[in-house]
Amino acid sequence: MIPIASIVEGDGEVSALPILLRRLAAEKTPGTLVNALPPIRVRRDRFLNRDDEFRKQLLLAAAKSGDNGWILILLDADDDCPARLGDVILKRARQLVPHRRVSIVLANREFEAWFIAAAQSLSGARGFSIEAHVQVEAERPRDAKGWMRQHMVGGVYREMLDQPAFAAKFDLHQAFDNSRSFRKLCKEWQTHVSRAL
Repeated sequence: MIPIASIVEGDGEVSALPILLRRLAAEKTPGTLVNALPPIRVRRDRFLNRDDEFRKQLLLAAAKSGDNGWILILLDADDDCPARLGDVILKRARQLVPHRRVSIVLANREFEAWFIAAAQSLSGARGFSIEAHVQVEAERPRDAKGWMRQHMVGGVYREMLDQPAFAAKFDLHQAFDNSRSFRKLCKEWQTHVSRAL
């Protein structure tokens, strides 16, 4: 069994990420037992800008993941370059927990961009609607939550309820094809779960 201790910034991700990780396990490494532990929720700015907070949360994740586990830090990139910021965070993390496997994944621009990347597969779910011919560059909308809201019947997107439901339903292959940051998550899975077997 591979314990996965994750650090996230949104309330929706606390529920949605374990669902997504279990789906990745079933899809990419069937038969492998993973334990997607309840994520540690942080405030992004505080986590990244206060050394004491960064250290505290990372050491907590290291303790939860154990010797054979994996630490996954999943944050929204917002306006930052995911590759550059990810490298900076990874270097800091490796200094604190060199004895643990750590990955940094920055959803470009928000977690919901992965839903946009697979929007066709979500049409009809929870009041989400998009026409079949509509093509969207998933990581372009600055406000991915707002984009989702615009395509919900009644214009209401409830992160705490909709995010876990969509995480359970969106097409992983569509997301992989249409989102570079989702491909990064899959690459990290390959490195830290598939190759760890």
